[in-house]
Amino acid sequence: MNVIPPTTDASTLDTSVDFSFSHLNPDVILDALASIDIQVATGLLALNSYENRVYQFADDYHRYVVKFYRAGRWSDEQIQEEHDFALELAANDIPLVAPSVIHGKTLHHYANTRFAVFPSVGGRQFEVDNLDQLEWMGRFIGRMHRVAQTKSFAHRAPLNAHTHLATPMAQLRNSILVPAHLQTAFFAILEPVVKLTTELYQPSGDLIRLHGDCHPGNILWRDGPSFVDLDDCRMGPAIQDLWMMLSGDRHQQFIQLDTLVEAYDEFHTFPTEQTRLIEPLRAMRMVHYMAWLSERWQDPAFPQAFPWFADDKYWEGQILALKEQMSALQEPSLTL
Repeated sequence: MNVIPPTTDASTLDTSVDFSFSHLNPDVILDALASIDIQVATGLLALNSYENRVYQFADDYHRYVVKFYRAGRWSDEQIQEEHDFALELAANDIPLVAPSVIHGKTLHHYANTRFAVFPSVGGRQFEVDNLDQLEWMGRFIGRMHRVAQTKSFAHRAPLNAHTHLATPMAQLRNSILVPAHLQTAFFAILEPVVKLTTELYQPSGDLIRLHGDCHPGNILWRDGPSFVDLDDCRMGPAIQDLWMMLSGDRHQQFIQLDTLVEAYDEFHTFPTEQTRLIEPLRAMRMVHYMAWLSERWQDPAFPQAFPWFADDKYWEGQILALKEQMSALQEPSLTL
């Protein structure tokens, strides 16, 4: 599976809101940009994004990306916290793509739509199996967390078992997309995975502000790493911003984690006891992903992008994946 989903707080979704973006036609996009005095000199290139709608364009001088936020997901205060966090990191020389401040604001409104403009930047893909690049990432995240731990989010819910286990499981129980003939087998393994993960996910130490969705698709490489997309930033344990860069078998993951943490410690002390949270966090992401797709299925973009989600083969695969994850949860955790 190539698509890595966001860690959306599905409990914030207001299902009474039309979040299909059906109103977001080219005229609305151009008028929204004109409302903040940006005149588009090129066409609009739709970029790969499912949770929001994102377009690249240029005026007479620069290339930009405009992001239109999905209705009913984050409040204005939560989006502003994301923007303020990005600007704070950028002010501390952390390389990331922060929103542009236009007319003194980063969050703009037009025709019941919220949007932000970012500079358009390029870069090649981060190589998860490249230890040199992992070392860069460890230093980078250590620097980011050193800034992030100085204050807390006031409006964004923390990463917890309610938002990423209990609520998603309830949504899956109400979903018509789980095939009827597989429901017994599916929930027979989902329930114990959720129960054990809830017991194991007990973060120690302080929760800090996180990128929250730190997977390779959100990292650009341009003479070093640069982050994009703080859309899923939230409070949580530091390991959340590291574990998604681990791949391969257990030995390979140990080498990768050791590389990340040794570099991280150059700038900020990593709480090594949090390595026991890696498999619980992986389970939380798996459960949340299924519920995310189910809750978004009414958006016409989702059946087109994820047609396999409605197939029996997908759910059979998830039953097997959950069984494997149950075994991983019962094994000793990676230690440094």
